[in-house]
Amino acid sequence: MYALKLVARLALLCSLLYATASTAAPAMDKPFADTKVVLQISNLSPAKQNLVLNVAQNLLNHYGPDRVDVEVVAFGPGLRLLFANNANKDRVDMLAQNGVRFSACGNTIHSFTKQLGHAPKINPVATIVPGGIVRIVDLVHQGYVLDKP
Repeated sequence: MYALKLVARLALLCSLLYATASTAAPAMDKPFADTKVVLQISNLSPAKQNLVLNVAQNLLNHYGPDRVDVEVVAFGPGLRLLFANNANKDRVDMLAQNGVRFSACGNTIHSFTKQLGHAPKINPVATIVPGGIVRIVDLVHQGYVLDKP
């Protein structure tokens, strides 16, 4: 009985350590960023996907890539923006090359996996986070401004 409790506690500890490590912000070197913005995409609409990418580009254009820290968090139907075969893949890749981070909701990936019968292929520039809304809340607590275009 004692061994089972010990194994259960170790498993819980490992899962907590994994969750903490995977929710940490991807390393970005933006020492001169005065402005921090998190953009939410939770809508399936191609127009909304286009809009969120336009907003990210507009922020880079206005502030400059070194003066603004932008992260796009995709969850729910909006996760499709970060599918590897999304029509906006090239724009996502270009924005990532200019310092925009993309986070994909692990909960939504799990739901899509159940629906599709296999895990969706996610754009490799995206970081998978345990929960999209949790990532947004964490970023807001760190001083990011939330925008839901």
